[in-house]
Amino acid sequence: MARIRVSRVGEQIKKELSQVIQREIKDPRIGFVTVTGVEMSGDLQVAKVFISVMGQENTKEESLAALEKAKGYLRSEIGRRIQLRYVPELTFVMDSTLDQSEHIERLLHDVQKENDHE
Repeated sequence: MARIRVSRVGEQIKKELSQVIQREIKDPRIGFVTVTGVEMSGDLQVAKVFISVMGQENTKEESLAALEKAKGYLRSEIGRRIQLRYVPELTFVMDSTLDQSEHIERLLHDVQKENDHE
């Protein structure tokens, strides 16, 4: 039963963070940031937020730094929007699954193109 609550809280935090990042943060360093997932600790004290950023490597680093700087504001917004006893500590982690899937798709497309030419 506890795992269900942890996953529900994680999904709610993911939804709220996505809205706040897209609509309310005005930092120009934050580009096309997508919250891909949230992993909660069992006691709901720590939230590991997985983000994906479109663009070059330096853009990704700048966006991650801007999110780290806005961490206090993001926590306060989550505390205001979600009724929890303790607002979890946010940890941002770069999620590279979209880059990997794009790379695999490109490789498959190249293989298909080679097969069509033969």
